[in-house]
Amino acid sequence: MSNFVVGRPSANEHAPYYSLYIDRINDDDIVTVLEKQLSSVLATLDIAIERNSNAPYEEGKWTVKQLIGHINDCERVMSYRALRFARNDLTPLSGFEQDDYIPTGNFDARSWQELRTEFEHIRQATIDLFHPLEKDAWHRSGKANDNEISVRALAYVIAGHVAHHINILETRYLNLG
Repeated sequence: MSNFVVGRPSANEHAPYYSLYIDRINDDDIVTVLEKQLSSVLATLDIAIERNSNAPYEEGKWTVKQLIGHINDCERVMSYRALRFARNDLTPLSGFEQDDYIPTGNFDARSWQELRTEFEHIRQATIDLFHPLEKDAWHRSGKANDNEISVRALAYVIAGHVAHHINILETRYLNLG
């Protein structure tokens, strides 16, 4: 594990759109944020299992299972990008269309426990990716979806994206907020 705090990414390390997620994270120690978020998300998912996970909160929205599947898919994609850029791979990476992943993910047919466990494993793999990174690796960047983004910005996007969707889960699906 690195013995330094990575610090927040500056605005020039990512496309403006990602501020939606990055600004949700107020801590400079993103690895600790990712670790703490793992247990808090699993606790929320344990509450959600008691609810109807195959129903959207309104017409045209994703089901809870689709939402968790989306979180899992996005974390995989963003972690893959971080891996490539941390290893100094400068090959431009394509974007991905999140809405196209939902029908082919077949999330509603999967068990709740399977989706929960998948999140747990993906997040642990994400933490394992970021833990040993040297300082230089955090500041490396590459091009994804025609936009430059740094490894540390990707780490913040991962945490902020999950925070964004867990907030939606708690407030709109579970009525906890």
